[in-house]
Amino acid sequence: MKLEVIEKIAALITVAFGLIAALAWNDAIKAIFKQVFGSADTIAPMVTYAVIVTIVAVYATIWIGRVAEKIKTVPSRP
Repeated sequence: MKLEVIEKIAALITVAFGLIAALAWNDAIKAIFKQVFGSADTIAPMVTYAVIVTIVAVYATIWIGRVAEKIKTVPSRP
């Protein structure tokens, strides 16, 4: 039981840091987007931004999942 609690807390802390990093990247990407395309306050640029970020997130998630599966299938060395 104690090990499960520690694992869950570690997972939550990892997710929290991931969220902080995502928010930092969100601001950086918005600034780049605004510099390249002008004002990002209109609907079309914001939708374009959301679609691009979603596509990148989906591909990154798939890639990370595949890497994790490969690591799980590799037998550990003694």
